[in-house]
Amino acid sequence: MPKKLLLLPPLSASSAFRVPRARPAPPPAMNAARTGYRVFSANSTAACTELAKRTVLKMLEHFYFSETRVEIKESVRGQDIFIIQTIPRDVNTAVMELLIMAYALKTSCARNIIGVIPYFPYSKQSKMRKRGSIVCKLLASMLAKAGLTHIITMDLHQKEIQGFFSFPVDNLRASPFLLQYIQEEIPNYRNAVIVAKSPDAAKRAQSYAERLRLGLAVIHGEAQCTELDMDDGRHSPPMVKNATVHPGLELPLMMAKEKPPITVVGDVGGRIAIIVDDIIDDVESFVAAAEILKERGAYKIYVMATHGILSAEAPRLIEESSVDEVVVTNTVPHEVQKLQCPKIKTVDISLILSEAIRRIHNGESMAYLFRNITVDD
Repeated sequence: MPKKLLLLPPLSASSAFRVPRARPAPPPAMNAARTGYRVFSANSTAACTELAKRTVLKMLEHFYFSETRVEIKESVRGQDIFIIQTIPRDVNTAVMELLIMAYALKTSCARNIIGVIPYFPYSKQSKMRKRGSIVCKLLASMLAKAGLTHIITMDLHQKEIQGFFSFPVDNLRASPFLLQYIQEEIPNYRNAVIVAKSPDAAKRAQSYAERLRLGLAVIHGEAQCTELDMDDGRHSPPMVKNATVHPGLELPLMMAKEKPPITVVGDVGGRIAIIVDDIIDDVESFVAAAEILKERGAYKIYVMATHGILSAEAPRLIEESSVDEVVVTNTVPHEVQKLQCPKIKTVDISLILSEAIRRIHNGESMAYLFRNITVDD
């Protein structure tokens, strides 16, 4: 039986070899995140609503010999991991927790490991002191070796500390939150003057004064002169009496550094004095400055800083001093100090940290978080 042939219409020259084209896929969204992310928190991190919404389960234990063990409960392969670690009084334990967590995530093949450290420890030891060492540089190297690839922190004690790291460091600022507190919570703040506790803090105080359109005052000197440091070995071997010294090796005698008595440069009479700084740890200098400002006529005294460490007898000294209010952010846990001293107030900065986490994960610019921020903040 003959087979039937299926006749097709003839193809034109233009359509003889035409291949249907697939519709091109839409371009990917700008800065679209390609991987997931997780937020970890160490044992010393205080509960924070904005930052703890997506916290991954983990196991972090301390053994009898104070050893720390970390076990990740979920897969983190190829993900962006954010470790939130605040620094309590036990600084070394918190640092060791951070290092072990970062190393555990690194060995679990995490894509990026970002440390969220609102107060960076050992930031005061960023300069060489006599025969000491720059511990801040050592800590930066340890964090890089453990596996961290990025750090989010706030108000480093010295901005040059960013140069110690071999990876990016976002140094956020708390000044917008503190300025907002001044405008909303201090009655008649237009009659205030911004005070720098020392000439070293004059730039920060000037930045606050310019944005609030207020006056500026600087406290210079200290109550007691520094002791002469003559027994540190710089003069060894001891000079022998009547010994002949080569003229070319004779060095000029350096005068000892002595600060003058405390003086206030600027008018604070009948004004509200607002002392601004970055760290409040030992409060003796702040208490002395408040007494001087009270003697010069200031009728209300505020102390504002980013990091409220408030160690040792700080709450008691503040309560017994002429300071009316101490305002700090929650970069460092200080709930116990607040119970001991009602003068301590807290400004929440978790919003800017959570926004920084979102922007870093999505590959967005961080410039928005630094708007209207001056270099001197």
